[in-house]
Amino acid sequence: MIEDAKTRPQGVPAQRRPGGRHAAPAGRADRRGRGRRRKRPAPAGPARASMLMAAGTVVSRATGLIRTVLQAAALGTGLLASTYNTANTVPTSLYTLLIGGALNAVLVPQLVRARATHPDQGRAYEQRLVTLVVCVLGVGTALAVWAAPQIVGVYMRDTAANHEAYELTVTFARYLLPQIFFYGLTGIYGQVLNAREKFGAAMWTPVLNNVVLVAMFAAYLGLMTVPGRVADITAGQVRLLGIGTTAGITVQALALIPFARAAGFRFRPRFDWRGTGLGSSVHAAKWTLLFVLANQVALAVVTNYANAADQELPDAGAGYSAYTYAQTIWMLPQSIVTVSLVTALLPRMSRAAAQGRVADLRADLSRALRVSGAVIVPAAFFFLALGPLLAVLLFAHGAADAATARPLGHMLQAFGPGLIPFSAQYLLLRGFYAFEDTRTPFFMAAWVAVVNIALATACHVLLPARWSVTAMAGAYTLSYVIGLLVTARLLRRRVGGRLDDGTLRRTYAKLLIAAGLGAALGWAAAHACTACLGTGTWPTALALAAGTVTLAAAYLATARLLRVAELRRLPGLR
Repeated sequence: MIEDAKTRPQGVPAQRRPGGRHAAPAGRADRRGRGRRRKRPAPAGPARASMLMAAGTVVSRATGLIRTVLQAAALGTGLLASTYNTANTVPTSLYTLLIGGALNAVLVPQLVRARATHPDQGRAYEQRLVTLVVCVLGVGTALAVWAAPQIVGVYMRDTAANHEAYELTVTFARYLLPQIFFYGLTGIYGQVLNAREKFGAAMWTPVLNNVVLVAMFAAYLGLMTVPGRVADITAGQVRLLGIGTTAGITVQALALIPFARAAGFRFRPRFDWRGTGLGSSVHAAKWTLLFVLANQVALAVVTNYANAADQELPDAGAGYSAYTYAQTIWMLPQSIVTVSLVTALLPRMSRAAAQGRVADLRADLSRALRVSGAVIVPAAFFFLALGPLLAVLLFAHGAADAATARPLGHMLQAFGPGLIPFSAQYLLLRGFYAFEDTRTPFFMAAWVAVVNIALATACHVLLPARWSVTAMAGAYTLSYVIGLLVTARLLRRRVGGRLDDGTLRRTYAKLLIAAGLGAALGWAAAHACTACLGTGTWPTALALAAGTVTLAAAYLATARLLRVAELRRLPGLR
């Protein structure tokens, strides 16, 4: 087959056409080529790539926030919402367990290495890998749909008092479990693009999913009577939610295919897996699978406990749905800043590790921690200071009100400080992945999971249902504090010393001082507004705006006085 400029990988010359009416005389072709030859633009650096991904992630998360607000307005924050949210957790959990963790952490270094060392720039390796992933996902999805009742039973207990909610969750799950296949398709095509340092599409296509879901929930709110309890929802409403949710991720997955084709990837199934190098990928993915399993066990335990709180207080908004919505909001800064930096840096760190340039890898990690911290630290204090106001403003609509939104705000406060260790550990683990070390991250995940399960169990047993799930959010924070300490110690051994000369510690000390002062002043300003204006949507919005502006201004002013240089580097790494 004769390759054209679009399908030919960079650096591989085109095959000369043997002749025919499109062939040109050699001299004329050479002259024409010299006249038209232009310098190939250099690949986008981490700063540009991070900015592109951050822009896509901002739009994606903004539309996702609209979707979440509409979802809460449609279903509320109580037991009815938890049936849908629990069923929607199952496909993402199973996808991550089947292959998602390996795609995100292991296969990018493997793909980068194949493109750098294989004679065909890794094209055959990619075809075999994509074929293997598609086969695993197809079989796994079919088995999951068949075993839906048993899978739901892991996340929600089937008791006499709860049987109706359990059955509704199983019905939702049968509609939603096919998402596993399309999550996998999104993941593998995204990693093929990332290995080519084409980062934008994977960050922008989730917007399509959110647009579909926003339209679905808007139709649900506009065309149907919004039910408040499990017994009130109709079969038509269940079908709309189930089919519409799966359609969203399907559109997202299929939208990546044209981008992959434009980057030079054409999927052709290849089943000649033996003796082709996939064994090393599978071996590396073994520990990542255990890493994911540890996280999923902790998630299943917390989901069970949180659903139990919903069953005891079905209309309080203090159970699993509130926990899920709070965690979604809490993750926004991490998704916009940290994930964008890591996705752009991981191929570069993998090359540095493969070439023995450990000093460069340390410098990249230190820089990423400092730059991301300039946003992550004040965001954590924002949730701590203003979480309840934010929750009431966003979620006290439709099927929910201020009383049922307030527990969600308390969960935001409990999650808030954990954003700092969560983001930092996420970055540090990528240092191990750059060395293709997946064993150590598994042990880190195991530590975090054990602490989280132990603390969540204590919260469930010792505290009333109204506060147990809020305390579980605090337990999540504490588990990542411990996880970060252990991870930092082990990474220091792995890279042969500290990441830098102490700049990282000094920067975070300054950020904590600036954000802490800003949060205190922001809290005072918001509560002063609330005392003067009272409650309601507009008074809440004005109080939140006053608190946010005060926090941001105090943080920026203090950070400037403390000479935090990373504030000037927020668009990306230099």
